[in-house]
Amino acid sequence: MKNELKCWEFFGCSEEECPVYKLKKPRCWLVPGTRCRKESQGNVPEKIGMCLECEVLRANIDDDSVQETLRVVNEEFMQLKSMVDKRDRESEKVNMELALGLSEVFEALKKISSGDPAVRIPDTSGPELITELKHIVNLTAEELGEIVNLSHEFAIGLAEHFDVLHRVSEGDLTARVCGISQVELLEMLKKLTNQMIESAQREIAERKQAEKALKEARNGLEIRIKERTAELIRTNALLKQEIVERQLAEEALIRAKEDWENTFDAITDMVMLLDKEHQIIRVNRAVAEALNTAKETLAGKKCYEVIHRKSHPIKECPLMLTMKTLEHITAEITEPNIGGTFICSTSPLLDREGKLTGYTHTLKDITKSKHLEAQLRHTQKMEAVGTLAGGIAHDFNNLLMGIQGHISLMLMHIDSSHPHFKHFKGMEDMIERGADLTRQLLGFARGGKYEVKPTNLNELIDKSCEMFGRTKKEIMIHKKYQKGIWSVEVDQGQMEQVLLNLYVNAWQAMPQGGNLYIETINLVLAEDYARPFGLEAGNYVKISVADTGVGMDKATQQRIFEPFFTTKEVGIGTGLGLASVYGIIKNHDGIINVYSEKGKGTIFNIYLPASEKDVTLKEKRLADDNEPLRGTGTILLVDDEDMIVEVGQEMLTSMGYKVLPARSGKEAIEIYRRYNDKIDMVILDMIMPDINGGDVYDTLKEINPEIKVLLSSGYSL
Repeated sequence: MKNELKCWEFFGCSEEECPVYKLKKPRCWLVPGTRCRKESQGNVPEKIGMCLECEVLRANIDDDSVQETLRVVNEEFMQLKSMVDKRDRESEKVNMELALGLSEVFEALKKISSGDPAVRIPDTSGPELITELKHIVNLTAEELGEIVNLSHEFAIGLAEHFDVLHRVSEGDLTARVCGISQVELLEMLKKLTNQMIESAQREIAERKQAEKALKEARNGLEIRIKERTAELIRTNALLKQEIVERQLAEEALIRAKEDWENTFDAITDMVMLLDKEHQIIRVNRAVAEALNTAKETLAGKKCYEVIHRKSHPIKECPLMLTMKTLEHITAEITEPNIGGTFICSTSPLLDREGKLTGYTHTLKDITKSKHLEAQLRHTQKMEAVGTLAGGIAHDFNNLLMGIQGHISLMLMHIDSSHPHFKHFKGMEDMIERGADLTRQLLGFARGGKYEVKPTNLNELIDKSCEMFGRTKKEIMIHKKYQKGIWSVEVDQGQMEQVLLNLYVNAWQAMPQGGNLYIETINLVLAEDYARPFGLEAGNYVKISVADTGVGMDKATQQRIFEPFFTTKEVGIGTGLGLASVYGIIKNHDGIINVYSEKGKGTIFNIYLPASEKDVTLKEKRLADDNEPLRGTGTILLVDDEDMIVEVGQEMLTSMGYKVLPARSGKEAIEIYRRYNDKIDMVILDMIMPDINGGDVYDTLKEINPEIKVLLSSGYSL
């Protein structure tokens, strides 16, 4: 039952004599004899009209109270009806007794008027008037017996009286005894008779008037009861409608509350509602999950106690500024207690009148986005450095090619007995080391893949470990291979370079020797794991290379793949080894990451897309031959570098070929159009300023689909 409004509280009443106030009954309209607002009230039917207009009844009315009201009114009506019926029966009984008594009186009077003074009426109980009439008639009969022998005048007067009595007995109540009798007894009888008649008239008139009033009252009461009942029915219908509307409103309010609570809990950000003293009023599910506790346990606690585990607000908290300015404030904070970086937002809570009631405190976890931003910045930086490294490698390769070309030309004209032969060979060795450096730069710069083939990484790792183990015997190598490993499409030479660079990096981290752990495993990367690394979900092969070396700090890990970054002493490392590893793996649509702790070693993890193609064996390279190759035919040599064209033309000419030089793509196309029937092959540089090598190649293929072209570039192809 809902809380009911009490009339004595609503009106401030203290009427001690009021039964409602005395008994503390809330449904005052159902209690008879109340004293409402200084006025006494009757029973329920009499006062229900006024009660229907009362605020207390309208506030308390519901289905239960309406039914009880109808029940009480019906009971009152039935009691009143019972009283009316009882009074009707009593009236009928009295009327019957009155009629019987009058009949006896009239019968006795009739006998007396007929000269029978011996008649007597039994003096039984009955209406008072009839009893009195019977007594008078009996007295009259007695007196008549004594005066029967009086004079003729007395007889005449007596006859007159008997005549009047006879008329009264016949129902003529208008009859009167008139005239003047000289006999005192007759005068007395005359007077008594007239009084009796008048009393009977009055009694009958009063009875009729009472019956009429009672009938009118009964009819009026029935009409009022019908009207009140109809009004109650109408009021009941209205109240039922109002109750239904209230129930619908309450249900809508409950649904709205549930929707708000569900929405509040569904917010992935951590949301707290605070009072003016930093105390928590309410939190959503995200806060409870972050703190690993129930929501209910946080209410009443200070926000800085549960979030920061401090006894006072932190300096970075924007809530302090919101309290001063009543404005929305946002700040970025790092909170180790709940782990991560957050956007902290605070706003004032105002009521309808604009008064401050509290604050909202929101924490949005941006740890992943910060990590992705860092990855993006790192990727962009590596792309930029890669572009720079590629350009440097391209120009450096051209320089090396020019130097190598001139040295080769000189070596073609001397033998080992020449005093400068040893110096020229030393220069060739330096050029080869320079070429290795450019290869590392091009590997980082994603300068292209050489020969991509389906490869078994277990076999490739075995070969690289055998090569590395022969020279670094102080390192214990532990291998754990995936059975049935999936194939990957890689350039085997580049992957050997990747593995050897990682082995060397591990060896340098373990100067006193140590353990090197290498493991392969088949993996299926889900989208939520692959997406942050820019990978497609699917099958991958993972290579883990772990050492027990000195490890590195986080700052070093963030820069470990940058070109020319090294922690080694000057002259020991170039800072290109891991940079080329990074570039080669990226060039194969894979990723590499590193995990390390100071004093606990380092782990490099490589993820390469798996292939459904069968593994092909690596082809053996032709043995080196010191004798220069010779041939015949016409070659179109295309390069925008004059030194390359000059050295290349001289070398090819010395080998027996006729050379047509072209220093741009446009010139190459013109020459080929003119001499395509005489040109046997084209050596084409891919990087040129006017028309790039790819477009030149397409144009030449249009001219002659059977053309033979050797592509050349300072970049890897």
